[in-house]
Amino acid sequence: MVSYRQVNQSLVAITEEEETAIAEEKAASNAIMLNVENRNTRNALLASSDWTQMPDSPLTDEVKVSWATYRSSLRDLPTSEGWPSVTFPNTP
Repeated sequence: MVSYRQVNQSLVAITEEEETAIAEEKAASNAIMLNVENRNTRNALLASSDWTQMPDSPLTDEVKVSWATYRSSLRDLPTSEGWPSVTFPNTP
């Protein structure tokens, strides 16, 4: 299938090289968007679990440790292999 672009009110066929470049730009753009979305999700999950580490939290020490481990996993996500295509850890 041949793709076209408009140049000065005329349709011009897009070369294979141009199609490849467009596909690469799209993939890079999608990776950037996924990175931003995952960072926002991760930050929201960290913020919503801040209370678990407060001294006056009603949680037992054992449960606090599981939450601390979960939060550490969230913080480490951007440096993990495959970022931004990763699976988020399960909430304790």
